Amino acid sequence: MKISIERAALLKAVSQAQSVVERRNTIPILANVLIEAEGSDVTFRATDLDIEIVDKAPAQVERAGATTVSATTLHEIVRKLPDGALVTLTADSATGRLTVDAGRSNFSLATLPKEDFPIMASSEYDTNFSANAPVLRRLFDKSKFAISTEETRYYLNGVYMHVAEADGGRVLRCVATDGHRLARIDADLPDGAAEMPGVIVPRKTVGELRKLLEDDEMKIAVSVSETKVRFATPDITLTSKVIDGTFPDYTRVIPQGNTRKLEVDAADFAQAVDRVATVSSERSRAVKLQLDEDRLILSVNAPDSGAAEEELAVAYADERLEIGFNAKYLLEIASQVDRENAVFLFNSSGDPTLMREGNDQSAVYVVMPMRV
Repeated sequence: MKISIERAALLKAVSQAQSVVERRNTIPILANVLIEAEGSDVTFRATDLDIEIVDKAPAQVERAGATTVSATTLHEIVRKLPDGALVTLTADSATGRLTVDAGRSNFSLATLPKEDFPIMASSEYDTNFSANAPVLRRLFDKSKFAISTEETRYYLNGVYMHVAEADGGRVLRCVATDGHRLARIDADLPDGAAEMPGVIVPRKTVGELRKLLEDDEMKIAVSVSETKVRFATPDITLTSKVIDGTFPDYTRVIPQGNTRKLEVDAADFAQAVDRVATVSSERSRAVKLQLDEDRLILSVNAPDSGAAEEELAVAYADERLEIGFNAKYLLEIASQVDRENAVFLFNSSGDPTLMREGNDQSAVYVVMPMRV
């Protein structure tokens, strides 16, 4: 195999590959990227057996062929090459080496046989539809902060993507929760998605998917089966196993009867929480909200390090309320708000609180209070 490729195209492909490969694996081939050259394209394939990414890039292919080489090493080399360099990759099966040439730089890397590289079995997908990148980006970006990191409740270690009923009809919905907070984001149901089985997209896949969704003009082809999900652009295909488990009935924890309404400027609120939380003890990070007519006092009292208080002008016309929250959870939820105002709906100091962005019903967040 011998190919010449622009540094920028090569860097983009190998950086995707090296972020998927497993660092600490016992199977050496899983640290490698499979490079296959044919026609006028070269594909870079990487997998950790749960996720597979295939990135296609244009190249001058002098000799077609395939080999595998350490994804991290290749990425580091390409990253350090000068901008605009033309990189030549030559695989020699007799010596089992891949040479990387660019200008005056020359590297010789060990390879492993391409036959040993595991290719993820392509399953039959029950549902195929396409969605605009900004739509998927919003669904996953706004929900992923609530993904649980607790290994014991593995079925919460991802974003539950499914078709749901909402006031205006059926929607494509993403939900994530860790038991302390919950995010539920809706988007218009794309054509062809109505019969989609609900799947839990793992945390690592959500992170890798973000890179496919940068381009606002891009259409993403989505394929879903009971066991796998695939997201594809013309150049990149990301295939992932889904979490094998049942996502809990999240509708039960979304409060319906919260009537005490607080409206506050989202940016001002987030900054005020951040400021008062500076003195809180790391362990609890509890912030107390005292609500009175059109004013909110945020306070933190940490006996070992100090106290802080800040007052905000808000819209609130209900009876007095004192409620406490974990500062980190409040900040993460407030930072999701794209609009000017955040609307909080409270019931009592012991009940879950609902938050949404202005009058927008398509994004709903729930956060559990803390005793303060």
